[in-house]
Amino acid sequence: MNYRMQELQTFLQKQSIPGGLVTSRQNIFYLSNFDYNPHERFVGIFVFPNDEPIFITPAMEVQMIKEAGWKHQILSYTDSDQPWALVGHLIESRNKMNQFAVEKDDISYSYIEKLQQIFGEVEFASLDSILTEMRLVKDADEIEILREAAAFADYGVQVGIDALKEGITELEVLGKIEFELKKKGIKEMSFPPIVLFGQNASNPHGASGDNKLKKGDTALFDLGVKYKGYCSDITRTIMYGNPGSELVKIYNTVLQANLAGVEASQPGTRIGDVDLSGRRVIQAAGYGDFFPHRIGHGLGIEIHEAPSINEVNEGLLKSGMVITIEPGIYLNSLGGVRIEDDVVISDYGCEVLTKFPKELMIVGVSDDEQN
Repeated sequence: MNYRMQELQTFLQKQSIPGGLVTSRQNIFYLSNFDYNPHERFVGIFVFPNDEPIFITPAMEVQMIKEAGWKHQILSYTDSDQPWALVGHLIESRNKMNQFAVEKDDISYSYIEKLQQIFGEVEFASLDSILTEMRLVKDADEIEILREAAAFADYGVQVGIDALKEGITELEVLGKIEFELKKKGIKEMSFPPIVLFGQNASNPHGASGDNKLKKGDTALFDLGVKYKGYCSDITRTIMYGNPGSELVKIYNTVLQANLAGVEASQPGTRIGDVDLSGRRVIQAAGYGDFFPHRIGHGLGIEIHEAPSINEVNEGLLKSGMVITIEPGIYLNSLGGVRIEDDVVISDYGCEVLTKFPKELMIVGVSDDEQN
């Protein structure tokens, strides 16, 4: 039995909880290495403190679950079966459960109703905190996958920059990025990627559209891939044509905030101080009101995981955590600049996984314009 399942069983033993159910896609993957979107069908892993876990799944997925490495019992059903009746029979064979643990943040209310019908009087406990704690610190295999995912993100930014030309739209550039990444074998982006030109980049989570690139625009790329179940996340902002002096000042301010956040990302550092290290740089430059979000977030199976890198987080960074550092400044009149890196905390400091250059990059300028 893998060590993750054993840790979850130990939690149930210590809490004297006779059973639990994991239903979220991300945590099923974390425990089984099987990544699957069940749509309307029920998929779950039943966990018990002293017995082997049981994977309940549509019959069509059994072979893939085995290929993913699952060595324990599988309870399968067809589309003409009633899966919850099978669950009821499974539970009937065990001692009465007056307490049962679920992912309260993810489980649907209809699943709760089904479990209540099976158990009768039952108190629901939470698996969320233990699963979050387990996923906070990545092992060596996870970090290596995240390192590879970051390299694909670097490549995606380069594809986007190479595609820039006057008059091209944001969506056209976005399409080229996704197409070239698919040619590299990437099946899924870690989130809908963003390409924003000019004033559109003043919206931190703006949507790419038919806005056309013109001289003097910023071009902001925010993208990542999902690789072997793990996410990368990078943002780079470049200038198309000669920027004005204020845009240069904004860019250099964000760059210094990014570097300060990375430097602060050390084991034992209060998480809130990582945010403050970059935020103070932006505030000192007079742009504090234009940095409206936290400096980063955890990264792993999901694009946004614990910990939240915000100024009031009293937690401490630990070796093996993977986070983003992504300060930004956004002005409606000029556009926006954000620089984001993926960072893994190590025993002796940190490693920046995203390697694409961060120095101010100006493209689309002819020799005559440079002179």
